[in-house]
Amino acid sequence: MLYFWILFNFFALGMLVVDLRVHRPGRVVSSREALGWSALYVALAAGFAVLLYFWQGHQAALEFVTGYVLELSLSVDNLFVFLVIFNYFSVPDEQQHRVLFWGVLGALVMRGIFIGAGVGLISRFHWVLYVFGSLLIYSGIRVCVIGEHQIDPSANPVVKALRRWVPVTDDYQGARFFVRNLQENSRLYVTPLLVVLLVIESTDILFAVDSIPAILAITLNAFIVYTSNVFAILGLRSMYFAVAGLMKVFRFLHYGLAVVLVLVGLKMLAADYFAVPIVATLSVVAGVLLISIAVSAAFPSTSKG
Repeated sequence: MLYFWILFNFFALGMLVVDLRVHRPGRVVSSREALGWSALYVALAAGFAVLLYFWQGHQAALEFVTGYVLELSLSVDNLFVFLVIFNYFSVPDEQQHRVLFWGVLGALVMRGIFIGAGVGLISRFHWVLYVFGSLLIYSGIRVCVIGEHQIDPSANPVVKALRRWVPVTDDYQGARFFVRNLQENSRLYVTPLLVVLLVIESTDILFAVDSIPAILAITLNAFIVYTSNVFAILGLRSMYFAVAGLMKVFRFLHYGLAVVLVLVGLKMLAADYFAVPIVATLSVVAGVLLISIAVSAAFPSTSKG
């Protein structure tokens, strides 16, 4: 099994390298190009599900598909936050892909650590399952009550600490994260682009608190949990550029995501009493998301700007 972990991580890193070489720094990603890459990542995930079907059987493939759909739907919430962060810091369009690339790389490492810790905890301490389930229900209710994730980049503790201890340049310096001021004995400065990257990374930790327990409610197979997360995260950058201009269209989507979190949390709490079939979970998740998208299309926002 170790070989499959190694091969899959080589695959993920290979896709990131290809993506980085295709999307050079300083180049704006068009919506059409982003849609093509998004379709490619979905196709790769579908191909992996077929591979799992012949390798580990029907149940494993179904768990992967359910986990992938769930993680991809929860990742949509990240897109709203990316939009807020990029607008707040006025990140140039041609540099947004670079920030998301390194953000995804960091997210893959953090998710791997979180998944390993989560599976280990549940395997050793069964009561953790109830903690995760309660956390998901709380997260869903919180989203319904206060709306989407409220992110104030200026209040981010990482940003505050960085600006307190390290000098930050006033302007962006192309695609660079660090620059040296030759007039001040080559003193090292960080650029606003690094600040944005750190905000992206730190907010991803908040999303992982929701998404990792959600996928653990589907399966405790660490390989399936990890691979479904990776496929969802790999396609996140392309999805952002594909739908960035359509964010306000799906104004009820976060309510659908909140319902999904609550339902998955209830499934986790009830796991010891009765088992909910994976097919039923996949159907409910897909149905709730489609309904929220349909309602958003039927009742578009009337606000201007």
